Formats: sequence, structure tokens, C-alpha cells
Amino acid sequence: MTLFSYLVSLADGENFSEPERLGQLAGRLLPKMDKAQSRSLGWLGHYGVGLLFAMVYVELWQQGKLRPNLKMGLWLGALSGLFAVAIWKATFRLHPLPPSLSFNKYYLQLIPAHLIFAVFAGTGYQISQKINHVTVHQ
Repeated sequence: MTLFSYLVSLADGENFSEPERLGQLAGRLLPKMDKAQSRSLGWLGHYGVGLLFAMVYVELWQQGKLRPNLKMGLWLGALSGLFAVAIWKATFRLHPLPPSLSFNKYYLQLIPAHLIFAVFAGTGYQISQKINHVTVHQ
């Protein structure tokens, strides 16, 4: 997902990196924080939220409510992307010093980024289940 955002940034010429935007927002709220600290906080926040998304997915898969296949991954990714757009919109609206950014482009790239994230999360889950199954039955 993050790689996708970097590739879109390169293609468009505007920075759509979620961790960097989070770091920028943190740095503007806490101006005494140096650039390395705000950048680290941005990455920590981004991966923390990604972990939360993945934990929700795993819970749904383990309860048998959803299957970790391509179709469901696309649905989860689309829903996650829409949720992310809503959270980012609220964040930028509530932040006292939001960045200068093409917001609609930023929001638009979040949807395919989350599609990729959910599909790869499902694939990783399937692989881990197969490895676990092989390990348990040896």
C-alpha cells in the first residue's frame, strides 16, 4: 500500500505518502519535535493503523464471517479505503495547520492503495494458515 502511494506520488509529482503526511501533521502540532521524530511518529502511526486494519480482517476471517479470497479482499479494501478517506478528511478539516495538498487526488489514491493492502493481507493470511496447517500436521 505504501509503495503504491509512493509510486502515485512519483507519477503525479505530489507527495501522497501517508506516513510522511502524518509526520508533517504531527510536526505542525508539536513544533519542538525535530524532523526525524515527526517522521518516525508518522511511520509509527501509519503502521499502527495498518495493524489495526489487519487485526480486524483476521478476526473476521477467523470467525468465518468472511473468506480471505480475492473478491472479499477487494470488498474489504474498498470499505477500508472509504473509511480511510473519511478519517483523512476529518483529520485535515480538524487540524489547525493542514498541508497544502490536492485533497481530491489524495483521497482518490487511498482507495486503490487499500484494495492492494486488503488483497495482500488476505494472501498473507492464506499463506500463514497453510504453513500453520503443515506445521501442525507434521
